[in-house]
Amino acid sequence: MKLAAGKKAYFASDFHLGVPSFEKSLERERKIVRWLDMVSEDAQTIFLVGDLFDFWFEYNSVVPKGFTRFMGKLAELSDRGIELIIFTGNHDLWMFGYLEQELNAKVIKAPIDVIINNYSMLVGHGDGLGPHDKGYKSLKKIFTNPFFQWCFHRLHPNFGIGLANYWSRKSRAQGHEKEQEFLGEDEWLWTYAKKKESEKHRDLYLFGHRHLPLDLKVGENSRYVNLGEWINNYTYGEFDGQNFYLNTFEA
Repeated sequence: MKLAAGKKAYFASDFHLGVPSFEKSLERERKIVRWLDMVSEDAQTIFLVGDLFDFWFEYNSVVPKGFTRFMGKLAELSDRGIELIIFTGNHDLWMFGYLEQELNAKVIKAPIDVIINNYSMLVGHGDGLGPHDKGYKSLKKIFTNPFFQWCFHRLHPNFGIGLANYWSRKSRAQGHEKEQEFLGEDEWLWTYAKKKESEKHRDLYLFGHRHLPLDLKVGENSRYVNLGEWINNYTYGEFDGQNFYLNTFEA
């Protein structure tokens, strides 16, 4: 990818639209739209790196209701020629073509190498990577299994989406979804980045998922950056063609 003069690439993840309540989600959605308005002034490409929704499942003719302002803003930006690249996360991995059709977005389901102006990045949501996340790794095998997806498709949306939202709320209430503390040298995506760097050099390893805004050194000439989240931190990445910055949106 080559950025045109004066253009930038932007990155954000973990919006988790839909929780903890309609009112709080709507407030956050409006803030995300304000951020999209701001970056659209010089954005060539916007990477949305997973968990945009706290739950998302595409039936053949039904998608979860809501998120109207967010989806409408993405459609507007796409119509203006801004490239949208969307990664699935562990909360919204069931994307089956709707966003490609409606938004002309590219939907990516695994980490990929991205080179912008000769600056190399490995970009992905981050779920299931590294030495930890063992419980989720087992669950992901079920969630991505075509047979189990077919079974879920057979459920009426009122029941299927309701069940998924109940499970998400219960998980959060039990503390399973709380923001994690920094694990130091055991921080697993940092460990994963170091391993990948030992195999092939990249300038940047860029992930979400951990809900921790981090900018850490990997080797001599590489960094691991975690994009954080938009429930508390409102952090995002900006690449101007030469340098990558981790910023906080205040508006």
